[in-house]
Amino acid sequence: MRAIANPSFLIHHHHQPAVASAVFRSIRHRLPLLFPPSIIKVSAHSTSTSSAELDNAPTGRSSSLASPPVQLDIVQQRIDVNPPKGTRDFPPEEMRLRSWLFQNFREVSQLFGFEEIDFPVLESEALFIRKAGEEIRDQLYCFEDRGNRRVALRPELTPSLARLVIQKGKSVSLPLKWFAIGQCWRYERMTRGRRREHYQWNMDIIGAPDVTAEAELISSIVTFFKRIGITASDVGFKVSSRKVLQEVLKRYSIPENLFGRVCIIIDKIEKIPIEDIKNELRSAQLSEEAVEELLQILSVKSLAELEEKLGSSVEALADLKRLFALAENYGYAEWIQFDASIVRGLAYYTGIVFEGFDREGKLRAICGGGRYDRLLSTFGGDDLPACGFGFGDAVIIELLKERGLLPQLNPNVQNIVCSLDQNLHGAASSVAAKLRERGQSVDLVLENKPLKWVFKRAARINAERLILVGSAEWQNGMVRVKILSSGEQYEIKVDQLE
Repeated sequence: MRAIANPSFLIHHHHQPAVASAVFRSIRHRLPLLFPPSIIKVSAHSTSTSSAELDNAPTGRSSSLASPPVQLDIVQQRIDVNPPKGTRDFPPEEMRLRSWLFQNFREVSQLFGFEEIDFPVLESEALFIRKAGEEIRDQLYCFEDRGNRRVALRPELTPSLARLVIQKGKSVSLPLKWFAIGQCWRYERMTRGRRREHYQWNMDIIGAPDVTAEAELISSIVTFFKRIGITASDVGFKVSSRKVLQEVLKRYSIPENLFGRVCIIIDKIEKIPIEDIKNELRSAQLSEEAVEELLQILSVKSLAELEEKLGSSVEALADLKRLFALAENYGYAEWIQFDASIVRGLAYYTGIVFEGFDREGKLRAICGGGRYDRLLSTFGGDDLPACGFGFGDAVIIELLKERGLLPQLNPNVQNIVCSLDQNLHGAASSVAAKLRERGQSVDLVLENKPLKWVFKRAARINAERLILVGSAEWQNGMVRVKILSSGEQYEIKVDQLE
């Protein structure tokens, strides 16, 4: 049913009082959806007609019912001008910062040969409900649409990527190197750098089984950091492999179906007390001996110590050694360190995993990713080797603020054009149009303003030059130009203006 834009109009219709009453009865239970209860006031202008009589009144077109209709008065009230909790407005100064950040995301992705993609913000809820126990199940903004379909605002981009890859099938050649910058929604507790609505930069490689793909992804993030002034003394990457955890669980005959649950518990290791971690592992059916050895392994911070504990034949060790060797070749070895406790909370990771972290420890993880070779089968597709990362916009802005590295991004317009006479507005607009056709940005003064105001506006928008359209000059096909940085002034023919 289409929403009723003006219910009071229907109710006041003088020729259809009975119809109006029926309409009011049909919509009154919906009114809280249209208007907040605090601003709805319903009043009757006559007591001569009872509600029962109104209910039994004929619904045909008639003027025989003389009683005035029920009136709905909508009282004006100020709305809350703040955006919903956990979301943001982007006024010009914030939008300039966001555009700068996104442009760096794009340029780095393109430097590495990736192509940009995007997906709907609204997806099927089932796309994100992968395996029981994942924390994301409780963080969805989900609802039933008017077609009785369960849908959700995307909390991350990887499931949408998997859906698109399955949809494309064999029509695309591998490996795929795709990136996206998308708006995501998660209903979660907010902390510094964590919002319920945020933007995320993802880079993914589909169809490359070797650890060289992970090395390339980490290199792209390091390249981004360097571009914006972040160094290895500011940020590092903790690197591990899910296969380390798998090896420990295998030694204690822990069922494979418990793997995802154990990963979620381990992912909390820096967030809750160690005794709570132990209790959760015990509740996941791990023996006391398995819990103790697992925690010992997770405390390992070097590949040499890992090899000593697990042996040299473990597959995870070979992958990790290869990655660290490639880091030397790329030139970012100082950025990465081994940390066995890094497992990532999402169930689809299968191999190498990594997280970018603030070395001062003031902020949550800056970015994270890894290998997810078995993701596509979760959605009914054929698995392909794949890896990728997600990088949120909120944490990096906090880090740049912390380090004093936020760029000064002022507005910049090449020209400000102003007429000196009201009768010359048309002439000024033609000058502006000619400059815009030549690819120059122009701020056209739309009203009669004193020159003092014009100069203030020129300074605020960082205009490079002021173009004045005056009567005497215009009669000769000329305009007056002032270069605002130097104060130089001259007259020039309109056709020669560049």
